Amino acid sequence: MSTITTKDGTEIYYKDWGSKDAQPIVFHHGWPLSADDWDTQMLYFLEKGYRVIAHDRRGHGRSAQVSDGHDMDHYAGDVAAMVEHLDLRTTIHIGHSTGGGEAARYIARHGNERAAKLVLIGAVPPIMASTPTNPGGLPIEVFDGLRKSLADNRTQFYVDFPSGPFYGFNRPGAKPIQSVIQNWWRQGMMGSAKAHYDGIKAFSETNFTEDLRVIDISTLVMHSKDDQIVPFAGSAPLSAKLLKNSTLKVYEDLSHGMCTTHANVVNSDLLAFLKA
Repeated sequence: MSTITTKDGTEIYYKDWGSKDAQPIVFHHGWPLSADDWDTQMLYFLEKGYRVIAHDRRGHGRSAQVSDGHDMDHYAGDVAAMVEHLDLRTTIHIGHSTGGGEAARYIARHGNERAAKLVLIGAVPPIMASTPTNPGGLPIEVFDGLRKSLADNRTQFYVDFPSGPFYGFNRPGAKPIQSVIQNWWRQGMMGSAKAHYDGIKAFSETNFTEDLRVIDISTLVMHSKDDQIVPFAGSAPLSAKLLKNSTLKVYEDLSHGMCTTHANVVNSDLLAFLKA
C-alpha cells in the first residue's frame, strides 16, 4: 500500500494514479467514508489526463485507527504531509462534505502556494452548528443524535443513513440503489468508531469563516438545494460570499451524495471548471 507517516506517527493511506507529469487533483472524502468514495471521479479524470490522488483520513478506511487528532487542524496537517511527500504543485483540490472543510483549512493554513484551484461540493463550511454568531445553523441536538446512533449501533446506523437522507432515497418516488448503500456501509465500517464519533464535532462545530476569507485561488462551490445533510442556505451561498474568487453552482433537486448518484452531471461541471 502507498502510505506516509505524519509527524505524530500516524500512517495515512493514499491512492496515486496517473503520470507524475500531469496536473494533480487531490480528492478529499466525506464522513465517515474513504478514498474509495471518489473512484468514479478518479477514473474519469485519469482518462482526461490528470494525475488523481485520494487519501483515507486518519481513522478512516485503511489509515491508522489512532485515538487522537480527529479535528480539522490535524486533518489539514495530514494532507500537507502527503502533498509535500509527493511534491505536488499547481494542484486542484476537490472536497465533498467534511472533505470540503478539510480542503479549505488545508489551503488556508498550508497550501495557497501549491494549490491552483479549489472545489467545495456539498461542503460543511462556513459552519454547520448553530452558535450565537451563526443562529441559522443546525441545533447541536442534531449532531448529538448522530453521536447516539453511532454509539448505540454503528452498523445499523451505517445502513440507515445512506438508505435515507444521504442519497435522497427517502424522497417520494426515489428508488434506493442497494449496491450504493452497501458500498457506503462498507467504507464506513472500515474505519474507527472513535474517529467517526470525534469527527462529528469536527465537521459540525469547526468555524471555517477565516479560512475562506484568506483563500484567493479560483473556487467552485457546488451545492444542491435539496441537500438533506448540509443544508444549502447555511452553507454554499455564505461560503461563496466569503471567498475572494468564487463561482456558485446550484442544483435544484440532487442529493448530498450527488457525486455518486449523478456522477455524469458532477464530472462534466467539474471538468468545465478545471478547463476554464
